[in-house]
Amino acid sequence: MDFANQIILVSAGLITFSIFAGVLSSRIGAPLLLVFLAFGMLAGEDGPGGIIFDDFAVAYLVGSFALALILFDGGLRTHREALNRAFGPSLALATIGVVLTAGLTGVAAKFIFDLGWIEAFLLGAIVGSTDAAAVFFLLHLRGLRLKTRVAATLEVESGINDPMAIFLTLGLVGFAAGAHSVANTSDAIGFLLDFLWQMAGGGLFGAAGGALVLRAVNRLQLSSGLYPILTGALALLVFALAQAAGASGFLAIFLVGFTIGNNQHRATSEIARFSDGVAWLAQIVMFLMMGLLVTPSALVPIFLPALAVALVLILVARPIAVWACLVPFSFTPKETAFVSWVGLRGAVPIFLGTIPVLSGVEGAEVLFSIAYVIVLVSLILQGWTVPLAARLADVELPPRPMPDRRVELDLPAGKGKSVVAYTVDPMSLLARRGVNRLPLPMGTTVISVMRDGVVRTEGLDQGVQPGDVVMILTTADMIPTLDRLFGARRARTRTKDTGTVDFVLEGTASAALVADLYGLAFEAEERELTLEQFMRSRLGKDIKEGDRTRVGGVALTALQVRDGAVHQVGLDLDPPQEESLLKKVRMRWREALKSLRDLFIADDPRGPF
Repeated sequence: MDFANQIILVSAGLITFSIFAGVLSSRIGAPLLLVFLAFGMLAGEDGPGGIIFDDFAVAYLVGSFALALILFDGGLRTHREALNRAFGPSLALATIGVVLTAGLTGVAAKFIFDLGWIEAFLLGAIVGSTDAAAVFFLLHLRGLRLKTRVAATLEVESGINDPMAIFLTLGLVGFAAGAHSVANTSDAIGFLLDFLWQMAGGGLFGAAGGALVLRAVNRLQLSSGLYPILTGALALLVFALAQAAGASGFLAIFLVGFTIGNNQHRATSEIARFSDGVAWLAQIVMFLMMGLLVTPSALVPIFLPALAVALVLILVARPIAVWACLVPFSFTPKETAFVSWVGLRGAVPIFLGTIPVLSGVEGAEVLFSIAYVIVLVSLILQGWTVPLAARLADVELPPRPMPDRRVELDLPAGKGKSVVAYTVDPMSLLARRGVNRLPLPMGTTVISVMRDGVVRTEGLDQGVQPGDVVMILTTADMIPTLDRLFGARRARTRTKDTGTVDFVLEGTASAALVADLYGLAFEAEERELTLEQFMRSRLGKDIKEGDRTRVGGVALTALQVRDGAVHQVGLDLDPPQEESLLKKVRMRWREALKSLRDLFIADDPRGPF
């Protein structure tokens, strides 16, 4: 009993102190996941905590469970539009990119550590994939916003490249442990067939499982608090079944999350909030446990050569692999460099490093220690500099305004409909415009405005005051757009010679999608165009930076024009009101009358005769 209580005390204490340490470290920009990892090391046998933990089997079990939950949450937050936009480059990076990175890193490890070829490539496979937890967290650190295709490519790649790294690791472990022979043709063919089944089977289990989980959520009548638990349990069931069938359960659970996140269902906000909390807990536990597992004193003898391998991975292997994969997709050199730099390694390589140890591969503990050093270097060198790299690569977008307070209430009967209550910020767009003048997204309706406890549903065009609560009926996918409209606009983007804009959009964006998001009154034929085509249709072929056109009460500005093509369009939701022709005539008439009055009626400056 006392031992059980001690376990609970230590676990709760580690998690609590890790969170507090993370809050403090965020003020100096330290990657939070690095803090969790370092805190686990300090709590271990070589640190002040003195906790001895060397059970690789438990680490593998907990790591599998945590990684599955993290990937489910990643799939839940990956939008279909992002996947469509980045599917080609992400798939290339998640397959060919992982193989190239593993191969080049393995060659470096072969000569730096004098390993056998199988062991060297095994190390390359262990550290070959980017970490979903690290990428998802750092790309959203402090509201960091990136160009849509760049962000989508990095997020989707990190979500789907783990199966390839796991497959390579398991296959090479079989060769290193002597279960397979490189010279045996049947083993090589079996290796290839196993890869095909891992990918295809994971996709089948994920697609079928996602559809079944979605149907269960929509058909069963449960208490709202049970829907997230049901969804998580069924997703883990799909993961376990896929793994038992020899397919990739990690790919399957990512696809289950993707299916749930991109379809209307009950308890949207409950599932999203629950999954976010569980994913955070999984990340904390995973990084703490991996920190406990390593013995820092064992890292000292191999630190410098491991650092050399890490630098080869970051500065040579990853850039070459990224360049080779992204060449067909017309990424700019700066975008390619940024994607290369955000090849973050996290808990996944440490988790994969436990597999050779459990399989009895000779020298596996050394491979584990090398992988650990590589992760530390990646989190320190790359994780600490992601915002700076985004600015240098010119892929950072202005931060979106976020509301201070937002309350969501799902409507079970509406399947995806939510009632959202926003408290009006003094610096929001809403505080300066009437509710009926807001460019609200399609399918969004203002229900009421509450002020001092009194609800009113009429006269909404008269405007609101800071502190008022606006209740809106909308769909879950429109909430991010409403967040931008109701958030504090403390830093509008000032552009050269074009004034200020609220949002910067890519010229390749669909005019129909932008119209639906911001309530723009495009003509039917204009909705079929991209924003670049729309600007050219309105302004002609000779567009210059700063040229503007209006759509209702919203202005669109050509921000970046290269070779006659509009690459970026600024959206100004509150442009200066243009005067009508009648108003201009009246003003000119008043000015003329005033001039006549001054001429004939005003006192003579020379005084009376």
